[in-house]
Amino acid sequence: MKHLLGIDDLGAEGIGEVLRLADSFLEVTRRDIPKVPALRGKTVVSMFYEDSTRTRLSFETAAKRLSADTMTFSAGSSSLRKGESLLDTVRTVEAMGIDAIVVRHKSSGVPQRIAGWIDASIINAGDGWHEHPTQALLDVYTLRRRLGALEGVRIWIVGDVLHSRVARSGIQAFARMGCEVTVCGPPTLIPRGVEALGCNVSWSLDGIGEADVIYALRMQNERMTGSFVPSLREYAARYQIDGRRLRPNQLLMHPGPVNRGVELAGEVVDSPQALIVQQVESGVVVRMAVLYELLAGGGPAREASRFTQEDPTRVEPQPA
Repeated sequence: MKHLLGIDDLGAEGIGEVLRLADSFLEVTRRDIPKVPALRGKTVVSMFYEDSTRTRLSFETAAKRLSADTMTFSAGSSSLRKGESLLDTVRTVEAMGIDAIVVRHKSSGVPQRIAGWIDASIINAGDGWHEHPTQALLDVYTLRRRLGALEGVRIWIVGDVLHSRVARSGIQAFARMGCEVTVCGPPTLIPRGVEALGCNVSWSLDGIGEADVIYALRMQNERMTGSFVPSLREYAARYQIDGRRLRPNQLLMHPGPVNRGVELAGEVVDSPQALIVQQVESGVVVRMAVLYELLAGGGPAREASRFTQEDPTRVEPQPA
């Protein structure tokens, strides 16, 4: 696999391989010096045209823990402000001898376009409303670590599905792992034909008690050009997950950042049923697995495990 642009690049077998690699790297992150030389000599560029905290930091952390060199591209201080095109920008970056670009862009399809322009591996860190494949992978990994096998697990994805790249990738990934996925939200925020991705649709929370996992989505006001709900107060009254709607046997997930008091009540964000912090923790090892898969030539998970089994104290030499 050369690029990760969407969940279709993996399929169920590919998802399983990423999860196995992530398991191999989990031990690395628990060391006093959480670093291995798996990608020594490789260079990974973060090219983010949208704000990000979790995705950007976890990719950069993952690359450094694999001993890759990292470069950070800031759109606000780049030659884009002088009129340079995206094509010229990425070709300039490629000329510096990089091996992979992690790209986030407000427009759908930009990572795919870049993959057609240059030879470096491209990882989609979120493009418009389209996809966010590594978020889906870390969500699957988090849930599998908590529940074990995911076959038959019932997941309700609640909220702004229309504008959510997380939802699109998540539906596909969960469905490929055998989960039963239902999306729920106001009719104005459920895209037409979403069932084709492998999910059911509900416009009310009446049946949410049957869910094993509730995955709440953020209201993405920055992507809305019109009024999709009468008000956030009314949206919260009908779709917010709070202590009354979250049952004791259910797990709660959210991709972050959380708008407390809108899609989630503070009481459930901080409850032991919430896996939100665990999702962030999973992001590092899953993105380590993705980088390794793309830049080290793939191979079975046992190839990565040699860095954790041959010599438990082996780390990248530190500069004097």
